Amino acid sequence: MKLSDLKQSGHWPTLLSAFLYFDISFMAWVSLGPLMVYIAKAMNIPVEQKLTLVAIPVLSGAILRIPMGILADTIGSKLTGTIAQVIMIVGCVYAWLFGLANPEQVAIFGALLGLGGASFSVALPQASRWYPPHLQGIVMGIAGAGNMGVVLDTLFAPTIAEHFGWQGVYAALLIPMVVILAIYVLTVKDAPGSVKRIPLSAYGKLLLDTDSRWFMFFYFITFGGFVGLASALPLYFTAHFHVTPVAAGLMVSLIVFFGSTFRPVGGAIADRIGGIKSLTVMFLVVAACYFTVSQLPEGPAPAGAAGWSLTELPAVGWLAVALFSVGTLCLGMGNGAVFQLLPQRFRNEVGVMTGLVGFAGGLGGFFLAKALATSKGMTGGFMAGFLFFGFLALLGVAGLSYVKTRWRTTWGAVSGARI
Repeated sequence: MKLSDLKQSGHWPTLLSAFLYFDISFMAWVSLGPLMVYIAKAMNIPVEQKLTLVAIPVLSGAILRIPMGILADTIGSKLTGTIAQVIMIVGCVYAWLFGLANPEQVAIFGALLGLGGASFSVALPQASRWYPPHLQGIVMGIAGAGNMGVVLDTLFAPTIAEHFGWQGVYAALLIPMVVILAIYVLTVKDAPGSVKRIPLSAYGKLLLDTDSRWFMFFYFITFGGFVGLASALPLYFTAHFHVTPVAAGLMVSLIVFFGSTFRPVGGAIADRIGGIKSLTVMFLVVAACYFTVSQLPEGPAPAGAAGWSLTELPAVGWLAVALFSVGTLCLGMGNGAVFQLLPQRFRNEVGVMTGLVGFAGGLGGFFLAKALATSKGMTGGFMAGFLFFGFLALLGVAGLSYVKTRWRTTWGAVSGARI
């Protein structure tokens, strides 16, 4: 496969616009994670409640993905994406100008930011419908790599908040949001035949299909792990290793960079060797990373109250960064592998299935962040939360082993692509 094939086979401006739209939407979606330390500074709430609040946009994004998918299929992805982006811009303007005074307002704002996570149900089908089966892995990987918006969040948001306050972060975020909205409106096109009314019964029918539930479970692990860690790790590093918010943001930006940028690589590898084989390896590595992280001791507290800077971080903190980096790299590649397989099995229902699978992925992110919050609240540490998701990854391996023969000898044999 050559990159020139993408230009010749489909509509590359739509692919690029879908990537940019998902990227900026993802930035807004997970923005509470690196900013929660600043937003909640005057609220005097425990770490576990902060983790719950950063999980709200993830849960909202999961819930909204199905109605967003239905709307995109009914009135078109372009119009749906434009409406969602305008609503998020209005919400960010409010946060910039008026702030968030209490946990209830943070929760409401977080629920609105869920529209950014629901953009998944718009951007990925919008790109996918322009391209043939043998390019689905790389196309869905490129469009889905918009989740690298979280890298920019964690890299720049804490520093901006230190100098201009956390509300200044949303003022800065509004600039690319408006610019990308203009690019999206001017360049994106819906694929021919993509606008059609999809009844709710179509979702119910697909939920009865065993394969759809397997895809939802696998994406619950891969995307759920990625977005859950992206949201929770800034608080994890400040609480468990006692680093400054800026240092935590820099550490998390490095970690999520791997998960974001390697999503297209995961799709390309799955195109080459098959999604089942690549997912199996990735799940095993992820499980090993989760189990190892769960055993890491709490870092030593600094002498001052500010926390460790990046250059002062104890060795155990850097070990955690390395483990999370490897884990999110495999989670990101796993996201690409899942969406290499999905269009082969559900070519004619890719919009509906993207909504269902995206819902499961967002739900997984909520449960990871919530599991860490529950673990911290009940045991005083994060071990139980990481162990839980480590075992889920092993269940993913078992699930792939269970379905692989049937998938390869039925729809896999018909699709003509490696699975």
